[in-house]
Formats: sequence, C-alpha cells, structure tokens
Amino acid sequence: ASAASTLGAAAAESGRYFGAATNSFMLNRQPHATVLNREFNSIVAENEMKWYHTEPNQNQFNFTAGDQLIAHARARGMTVRGHTLVWHAQQPQWAQNMSGTALRNAMINHINRVAGHWRGQIHSWDVVNEAFADGGSGGRRDSNLQRTGNDWIEVAFRTARAADPNAKLCYNDYNTDGINAKSTGIYNMVRDFKARGVPIDCVGLQSHLGTSLDPTYQQNIQRFADLGVDVQITELDIQQGGNQANMYGQVTRACLAVARCTGITVWGVLDPDSWRTGAN
Repeated sequence: ASAASTLGAAAAESGRYFGAATNSFMLNRQPHATVLNREFNSIVAENEMKWYHTEPNQNQFNFTAGDQLIAHARARGMTVRGHTLVWHAQQPQWAQNMSGTALRNAMINHINRVAGHWRGQIHSWDVVNEAFADGGSGGRRDSNLQRTGNDWIEVAFRTARAADPNAKLCYNDYNTDGINAKSTGIYNMVRDFKARGVPIDCVGLQSHLGTSLDPTYQQNIQRFADLGVDVQITELDIQQGGNQANMYGQVTRACLAVARCTGITVWGVLDPDSWRTGAN
C-alpha cells in the first residue's frame, strides 16, 4: 500500500490516472477493497469485459459484472479502462470454432454491442490485445483473427470508434517495454494507421517485468508519443526481489518524463491477487 501511495500521489499530481486491475467479486473483499478505493483513481476489469465473459453464447450478452465495476468507479470518481474488445485468447468456444468471414462479422458485432453498451463510460479501450508475435520477426501473431485478413486490426479500430466515439482507442501488448523487434513492429503499424487516418489514440505497454528495466524504456515511450498517440502503462507488475521497489520508481519516472504517458495501471492490488504466483 505504501508503494501504491507513492505511485498514486505522483500520478495524481501530474494529472495522470493511477489504476488497478480487479474484478467485480473483489470490490467488497477486504483488505483488497480498502486499498483499491483509497489508492487508485482508475480501475480495469481483469477478466470480466473479455469476449468469453461478455458474449458466452453468440449474440447473448452478459454485462452485469462490467456494469458493477463501472457503477463502483463512478460512485468514487474513478475512470474505467475497458479490457479488451478483441483478443486471440479467452475467446468463447463458439468464436474459437469460427473462421473467415463468419469470424470477422462476429468480431464486428461483438465490438459494436460491447463498446456500444458502455458508450461514453470508458476512458480507454484496449481495442486489440497481443496481436504481434514474440521473437525477432516484428510481424503479426498467427491466430484465427489474423487469418481473417491482415486488415482485421484496422477494422476493429474503425468499428470501435463508431461504437464509442469519445473513448481513447488503444493497442495493447507485452514484451514491448524497450525498443525491440516486437515494439518496432507495433510502432510501424501505429505510424501507418496515423498516416492513413485509422483511429488510434494510444498504445498500451503491459510491462510485466522481471528483475531489470530495459534501458530504452523511456525512449520507447517517447517514440510512440512522437507519433501523436498517448502511451499508457497498462498491466504493470514486477518480479519480487531486491530491485523491485527501485524498478517501480524507474517506471513511474519514465512515464512522468513523457507528457503523453497518461497513466499507470498495476495488474492486481495485493500480492495474493496477482496472476504471477510463487516467488515470481
């Protein structure tokens, strides 16, 4: 909590948000709820706005959990990040069984219905999540969505803009913290989108970090900002160890140093909430 206080104070003073990932069933669970409500001015659903949860059966939508999160946030003056409209993982089984035009149309319908339901209530949407491959190719990840055609990300962003015109539209990915092949592939896509008028407002750096911070972390944030998009640190968690506290400070200072780095979200509130188990 003391680390959260330090990060939150720095973020709030600079006009940025400081957020945490949670789920609706955690909102009244102590001490999670006390820390969440005291330290943060933004929340994001860890799982409950994803495709498998919001549309478990085709054209049958479930917004209850997301509505609860938004009501909790609005009652406390918090903003809400939307995570995530389209992702190759955690798709409902019916979508996993689709391909081609049927999947493309299902994706468009899903974005329209979900972003439309929460229109005007979401600060930033992770429109597309983790669509680039790891390794040195700098190219796209193979997925059922990618196999519908290379323009699927553009279509997703254009659809999201029409569905929720005032939300910030973000592309979100991991292992993109420094300047490397993967982050450069994303950089080239964003540059192309900006040049062609494809609506994209921000890039999310997940920042699931180990024991050291890439020395080009701030430089990477700056180069995306220089394209005319905001940068958000979206899923920050750092491996336990002697350098952990220092790295949280480094990440925060790097964000504060770039005017268009608009917020930091930590993925979970307390250690027992984290998807990172054991000593990690």
